[in-house]
Amino acid sequence: MTDQPSSTPSGATLKGPAPTVLFMAADLIWATRIKATAEDLGVAARPVRTLEMLEARLADTNATSLLLDLEKPVEALAMIERLRGVAATPGERSIRIIVWGPHVARDLLQQARDAGADEVLTRGAFDHHLPEILLKLGSGATR
Repeated sequence: MTDQPSSTPSGATLKGPAPTVLFMAADLIWATRIKATAEDLGVAARPVRTLEMLEARLADTNATSLLLDLEKPVEALAMIERLRGVAATPGERSIRIIVWGPHVARDLLQQARDAGADEVLTRGAFDHHLPEILLKLGSGATR
């Protein structure tokens, strides 16, 4: 990973590697939608499917955020725990975690909140606001 200047979607120049949005989607439709929207907006986005892939991405990108699909609850909750648990570094703890899931899965949405997700959205809200979410995260904004 090199520290070369990069630019945000607004055209501002950043020093260091571009912020990267990591994402775990339960199916190819969501993965494609996230990746295509990110590419259209000029936002770096990389998939993670397992905890091992998350570890690799943490090591080789400037990960500033993580999007998690609660349709894969075991993996999503494990990734939240990894970034919010006692073994996480301060930099890892600062990674913004946004999760989405079915509005009827209230208990699961609450589990994600309790585990440390920064934002918990219904699937419809996530879908509707995806471009804005990616633009904000791609700019390096953590809150």
